[in-house]
Amino acid sequence: MSQKTVAMRMIEGLRDRGVRHVFGVPSGGWVDFMEAIRNTDGIDFVLATHEGGAAFMADICGRMTGVPGVCFGTYGPGATNLATGVGNAQLDRSPLIALTDEMPEKMRSRVTQMGIDHQALMAPITKWTTRLTVANVDETLDQAFEMALSGRPGAVHIGMPTDLTAKPAENLGATPAKPFVPAKVPAADAALIETAKAQFSAARKPALVIGLGAVRAGMAEPLRAFCEAHSIPAVLTPMAKGLIPDAHKSYAGVLFHALSDKVAETHKQADLMVAVGYDPVEFNYENWLHKMPLVNIDTVPVDIDRETYPDCLDLTGDVAATFDAFAKVAVGENDWDMAALKDRMDAIRKEMSPRNTDFGPCAALDTLRSLLPQDGIMTCDVGAHTHLIGQKWQTPGPDTQIMTNGWSAMGFGLPAAIAAKLSRPEATVCAVLGDGGFLMTVGELATAVRENLKIVFVVLTDNDLALIRIKQQRKGNPIYGTPVRGGGTIGGDNLFGVPVMTASDRDSFESTLKKAFEADGPVIVEAQVSSAEYDALVLFKDKS
Repeated sequence: MSQKTVAMRMIEGLRDRGVRHVFGVPSGGWVDFMEAIRNTDGIDFVLATHEGGAAFMADICGRMTGVPGVCFGTYGPGATNLATGVGNAQLDRSPLIALTDEMPEKMRSRVTQMGIDHQALMAPITKWTTRLTVANVDETLDQAFEMALSGRPGAVHIGMPTDLTAKPAENLGATPAKPFVPAKVPAADAALIETAKAQFSAARKPALVIGLGAVRAGMAEPLRAFCEAHSIPAVLTPMAKGLIPDAHKSYAGVLFHALSDKVAETHKQADLMVAVGYDPVEFNYENWLHKMPLVNIDTVPVDIDRETYPDCLDLTGDVAATFDAFAKVAVGENDWDMAALKDRMDAIRKEMSPRNTDFGPCAALDTLRSLLPQDGIMTCDVGAHTHLIGQKWQTPGPDTQIMTNGWSAMGFGLPAAIAAKLSRPEATVCAVLGDGGFLMTVGELATAVRENLKIVFVVLTDNDLALIRIKQQRKGNPIYGTPVRGGGTIGGDNLFGVPVMTASDRDSFESTLKKAFEADGPVIVEAQVSSAEYDALVLFKDKS
């Protein structure tokens, strides 16, 4: 064991802690790690086209498996490219370990090619950044996994000086590592829980708001049971989609996305809001919450303007255990009109139905939803279509619709689909991409081909950065700098080895999708759509 190199010990340590894939673009300094991966069963290197795509993939592996995703980038531009996906994991609360080459110690203060301070680069976008030595490999991995997974998960960075990788690792543990399990956090203070229960019982229109922390806590069933027992509405943040299914009688819509002013017609009636795992990284309370008492069930105290919202009760502790204790509140009567809630939700769904004679994104999403199995996974990119998906896409359970809403990086959707398929190879996986975001990470199609992944990439081609174009028009400005191209398609019948099939109406889109889902490998289905539907559906403010 004393003869194991730093590179071999790092790779075995990642494997023994549950990591199955390392994503990246190799460098000369990474060669020893590549050889270690080649000779280590149970872990593989996935060659990405761009370090940013590699980090997006690691983000989703961490999010879906609960084991930190791992990505690599070399000096300078490799690290800065990686940083976009690292920030995504940090603000989307995905456990991730970013590895980068670092200069040998004697060169860190020198002017040298590709030389920047990776510790300074990564500090603002990670929970922790550190540097490897021959003596701290096991210790560093233990700390990295603990930091990435504890509390609100996020990204960590390990800089690896390139002169250490072939040296013998020192201070090795006697036994192989095991996957890290975060320490159990106790429930919130019992007296505070009783106070919250009393507030809930006294309220005439209590409501729930559910955030991505409740997804991590696995709370779909207790939340649904609570809503049913008390006949109250629940609004969700976009990344909490699926915890309360869209067809559930308590489902009251999604904050921040399409027609959010209509969603506000429900939550502005509440006289008490109970927040479960709510993370303001998706949407600050001040942007939507009307003045009312707030009960915050989370691992950290509520982040809110206390002068505007003085009546906040923090139930800080394990989210699931705290909610379980709170949920024992007696069932009583309230003043909610659940029939009126159903009418509002029906009206929202009707308004998001296809609304013009042109083939638009609403029709495309309806068709895709009808063909994707209920347990299938859809990832999406960032753009106007994301606002429709957040409100419109029927999501039966957590992790069946995957988006970014903390970091919100364009280019996310395509590599996210690759990672989702690698994480759950038995699932049917598709991605919905605007043509603008598609162009940012289109090269990762080569990764899908190389890994032989059966994924359907739906590209909504409208040649329009619609969100920005709409903002320009609402300010009375001319359209400038937002057309993706003058017209036409993404071009060609094959991109990087992925066949491209094009559809320009609903019928041809449906038949093309069916063929794509039957294919043995990745396929692009390009839907030539009009962006006109977005104008009336997105960019509403929740709160006046």
